[in-house]
Amino acid sequence: MKTHFKTIVISDVHLGTNGSKAKELVRFLRMHTCDKLIMNGDIIDGWQLKKYGVWKKKHTKFIRLVMKMIDNNDTQVIYTRGNHDDFLDSFLPLQVGNNFFIQRDYIHYSNGKRYLVTHGDVFDSVTTNMKWLSKLGDIGYTFLLWLNKVYNNYRTKKGLPYYSLSQKIKGMVKGAVAYISDFEEELVNLANNKKCDGVICGHIHQPAIKYYGDVHYLNSGDWVESLSALVEDYEGEWSLVYYNESDLPAEEEEEEEDEQENSKIAGDIAARFGDITKMMVG
Repeated sequence: MKTHFKTIVISDVHLGTNGSKAKELVRFLRMHTCDKLIMNGDIIDGWQLKKYGVWKKKHTKFIRLVMKMIDNNDTQVIYTRGNHDDFLDSFLPLQVGNNFFIQRDYIHYSNGKRYLVTHGDVFDSVTTNMKWLSKLGDIGYTFLLWLNKVYNNYRTKKGLPYYSLSQKIKGMVKGAVAYISDFEEELVNLANNKKCDGVICGHIHQPAIKYYGDVHYLNSGDWVESLSALVEDYEGEWSLVYYNESDLPAEEEEEEEDEQENSKIAGDIAARFGDITKMMVG
């Protein structure tokens, strides 16, 4: 049985990287439908695709699924730009068809309240003012994710559950904890300045729902480590939902697509997204 929500918010999918859990996200969205899907930044990782990233079939399947959600369910899709998909800057704002919008940020109305939807990198001085340092840190983070994968492959063979080594290491660093706190407070201040009741963000890969005074702070997490999404019901209540493979039905065997079908898929995606995605899927 599918669960339907008024709104689903995802961020930090990082399509084009080995760490992206696009396959899991596709399974999640097949079981959780919505009227509005907000993709809040770092959906496509342009930084890694320019260098050593690889666009895989599972990444294409995610794009196809989003298109199906628009066509079959009349889902409205809002894609806000993050720092890893800053290649979008030259095209913003962009509307594709009636239900697909790409923009820098967005105001979401929920039960009479205004929520500022922004990726959150605007308050990251490293990503905005010292991009070279941010990309250096991205290399280190990629290595940490690779180490996390190796470690969890070992745990799987031993029958042990998944353990986020990268999250644990980040949690042990006092500077990271202080950074997260400052990040949240700055976004809350921004929401206040824009006369919003809440703020919805991503960027730091830390899912959260909390209040700072009267301001509602929500972070959707990511689809690299946390595998989490924010969901809104029709009463305007927000909650975090995590991907859990045991909660989903057994995955059906999918027929391998031949080269002609793959070419058709890529062409359809390119036509819908324009030259941006055509460049990404080759």
